[in-house]
Parts: sequence; structure tokens; C-alpha cells
Amino acid sequence: MTRLGVNIDHVATVRNARGSIHPDPLLAAKNVIKYGAESVTLHLREDRSHIKDSDVFKICKNKKIPVNLEISLNKKILKIALKNKPNFICLVPENRKEITTEGGLNISRYKNKLKKIILQFKKKMIRTSIFIDPNLKDINIAKNLKADCIELHTGKISNLVKQKKSFTHELAKIKKCCKLAKKNGLEVHAGHGLDYRTTKILNKIKEIEEFNIGHFIIGESIFYGLKDVIKKFKRISNK
Repeated sequence: MTRLGVNIDHVATVRNARGSIHPDPLLAAKNVIKYGAESVTLHLREDRSHIKDSDVFKICKNKKIPVNLEISLNKKILKIALKNKPNFICLVPENRKEITTEGGLNISRYKNKLKKIILQFKKKMIRTSIFIDPNLKDINIAKNLKADCIELHTGKISNLVKQKKSFTHELAKIKKCCKLAKKNGLEVHAGHGLDYRTTKILNKIKEIEEFNIGHFIIGESIFYGLKDVIKKFKRISNK
């Protein structure tokens, strides 16, 4: 069985569109767990384009909700993360002009900074993951940084599947990365752009222990309801 984490950022996007309090990300987080997902993902961006500080506080305060908080390496954001003590942290790149996270973190560039950040979270007993592109070099660096997990950016394979193009090469690359990560003692997660079909394809890789899916789940929920969409993904990940 592969765990499912549901990113609820775009519940906040809908709320913010009207400058209102509805829909409530806290209620979404509660329902995500109620309907069978193992964790809830939030991304506290520097520009606060969806999730707000108050959302992080309220959701992390509820100990019945396992929280995976995505954050950049920004000092102010790090302080907020350490203060709220989520169950899990995923370190991601961030660009003010992007609509969504595009590509993995450049961990070669930020090795020294990452080592210090990961140590801070380890002292707080917070499992830490690094969001990376599927390449072997970064997986070896992640091991040396003493990360607990890596989350592979699946945007490229997701786009190839949606465009009905050959994804054989990209899938082979992901498989190699998963095997090396497991060998290096890293837990393997996958996320970005995943839908039903891509999740089915990647679920055959036994080393992947967790999928983190947001935009597709929230989008499908408009038409079919959050409960049914989560249950459909759980049927896929339980095979």
C-alpha cells in the first residue's frame, strides 16, 4: 500500500478569490483524513498566494491531522515552520513568478544551507523531505545531507502521459532513482501533476511509499466530491 497525501492549497485559492473565510482549509484538512488519506499537505509560500499563516497555525494545532508542510529556504518561513511543528516538512524551491512549483530544488547549490535546516528539524523530531528532480546525483547528495525522504518531481512524466507521448525513458529514470534512494536509506515520495493514470503507472514502483497530490484532486472534487475522488485514489494506491 502506498500512502496518499492530499495538498489542499487550492481550497485556500478559492477562498482567497473572494477574500472570504469560505471554503475553510481546516475543514478540508479534517475531511481529507476522514475520507482515507494519510496526510494533508500545505505550502506556505513567501507571497502567501493561497495558504496563510493562520491556516498553518490552525491545522498544525489539530493533532488528529498529520501535516506535511512545504516550505522554501526563506528564514522567516523556517521560523514559522519550527514554531508550528508540523509532523513533516518538505523543502521546495520557490519563484515569485511561478504559478506552481516548477522543478526540484537545486540541492547542489544550497548544500550547506540545507544541512543546517535539516538538522534544525531533526532536533524537533520532524521528518524532513527534499523535493528534487529525478536524477541520481541529487539522491546521493540528499543522503549526505541526512534527509529522511526525497520527493521526486513527477511533472515531466505527468505531462508526457497527458499528451499521450512516450514516457518510457522518464519512467526508467524514475525507477533508477527510486532504487538508489531506497539503497541509500531514503524514503521515496512522488508528487506534482499526478492524475489517476500517472498514479497507476507509478504505483507499480514498489519503492514509492507516498504520493502527494493536490490540484487534480481538488479540481475533480468540484464535479465528483472530495470523498469519492480520494477513495478512487486509495483504490489505486492500495493495489
